[in-house]
Amino acid sequence: MPGLIGRKVGMTRVFDEEGRAVPVTVLEAGPCPVVQVKSLARDGYAAVQIGYGARKHKRSSRAELGHAKKHADLDAAPRLLREFRAVEGEEYEPGQELTVDLFSAGERVRVTGVTKGRGFQGVVKRHGFAGRPASHGHPMARTPGSMGPGTDPSRVIKGKKLPGRMGGKRRTIRNLEIVRVDSDRNLLFVMGGIPGSRNSFVLVRR
Repeated sequence: MPGLIGRKVGMTRVFDEEGRAVPVTVLEAGPCPVVQVKSLARDGYAAVQIGYGARKHKRSSRAELGHAKKHADLDAAPRLLREFRAVEGEEYEPGQELTVDLFSAGERVRVTGVTKGRGFQGVVKRHGFAGRPASHGHPMARTPGSMGPGTDPSRVIKGKKLPGRMGGKRRTIRNLEIVRVDSDRNLLFVMGGIPGSRNSFVLVRR
């Protein structure tokens, strides 16, 4: 199974059969049309290319419109295109629609998204440094402190935790459990949190 492209709706909670509250992230996944099927003989690798959403005609290039029309007979170019490695024994046809029915409650998945961008941050927020005394007007309460030995090696060691840009990186959370599948609204309820802000795009795979 290749996977699905989805959108992070937000977080809520659901109650299990024993009445316990389970925190879940709601994903609107699919329907995703299969745009192109790549084969080892023709393309050099086996993959399934799927799309998500529909881009406005005036915002689509002729190449995007032609690609969607030629391979999957789609009138509009997908808003997002992603490729998934093909699984041996599974066959897909261009134009075929993949929905949340591919998944079932209790199944384990991995979700990939882009974390929230935090901008330029110091070491206390970025790396969890404790900081130095904050009382009595300490002038360097949140600074990183010493950069290392001065005589040898007389430089800052590579990998030193320093201030810098935080977030905005692609991250994958593995082994997340699907709590509920809503086929009517194309929703997946996944236990726990996943990377990204609301309305950001995610990839869901087994």
